[in-house]
Amino acid sequence: MIATERELEELLSRPSAADAGLMGRLDGPLLLLGAGGKMGPTLAMRAKRAAEQAGVERRVIAVSRYSDAAAREKLEQCGVETISADLLNRDELAALPDSANVLYLAARKFGSSDSAYLTWGMNAWLPGIVAERYRHARIVAMSSGNIYPLVPVAGGGATEETPLAPVGEYGQSVLARERIFEYFSHLYGTRVVSVRLNYAVELRYGVLVDIGTAVFERKPIDLTMGNVNVIWQGDANSVILRSLELAATPPAVLNLTGPETISVRGIARQFARHFGVEPEFTGQPADTALLNNASRCHALFGNPTVTPGELIEWTAQWIGMGGASLGKATKFSVRDGKF
Repeated sequence: MIATERELEELLSRPSAADAGLMGRLDGPLLLLGAGGKMGPTLAMRAKRAAEQAGVERRVIAVSRYSDAAAREKLEQCGVETISADLLNRDELAALPDSANVLYLAARKFGSSDSAYLTWGMNAWLPGIVAERYRHARIVAMSSGNIYPLVPVAGGGATEETPLAPVGEYGQSVLARERIFEYFSHLYGTRVVSVRLNYAVELRYGVLVDIGTAVFERKPIDLTMGNVNVIWQGDANSVILRSLELAATPPAVLNLTGPETISVRGIARQFARHFGVEPEFTGQPADTALLNNASRCHALFGNPTVTPGELIEWTAQWIGMGGASLGKATKFSVRDGKF
């Protein structure tokens, strides 16, 4: 049982031997851009701990606006260097340290329908000025499964070869982000890998938290988006870090999620058994869903270390004891691309 946020963050940032191997092989520091979001802090801590495990002095630099001072303090206590900067400000971007290894985590999803201009600025224009600034680096550019169309549930999910057909402006802006990095990769020979994630979960945020909380609070669950993929955020962090060595020109592409296609109804029923309640449902599962096939990722980096059953059990325990939440719904059930 994970009882505290400190225990949770320790587990999310606990490096594997493979993580340590990667940090031992790097040439120069590791720079994380947009490191203040849901994944950035534990990813930065994992990288720093991996360097220590490898027995090397490796700078890990996390850049964000840091609206949460406590999050910044946690990073610094772990030995991560922090820089407060607005990446959209060219002068502040130019003043950042050089690095041969960049994890690009900056993105905007929620509220994208209300302020589409900001979504396109963050997701399409910012990648251009970052790619120009770090043209000589290896770049892991975080992307999303929303770049794919809804695919037949029975088909096992979209592969990296599935034709791109994003639904809605958010998904379109994600495609723009990838194309901008691709342009600069061709222009400068910059090595890039686009990691299409769908969905990372932990105990304070994610699809499982959304479903489990609805069951716990006796709220109906919409089954229209009837199937999902999930992956433990710690496992996702490890793949993101190690995918630096996949960076290439033209850019490489990697789907990142768990190997299972999981029924939303089934997830809800597992939570209901933990809570001793009867789940409520609305709608019927559609024949299509937003699903990724990450078999290439698993062949390269191994299967996730945490199973969906374990994740549901941990999440149920966390919700039942009133554990902290980030208070941000994933909106995983949205089918029209309006977030």
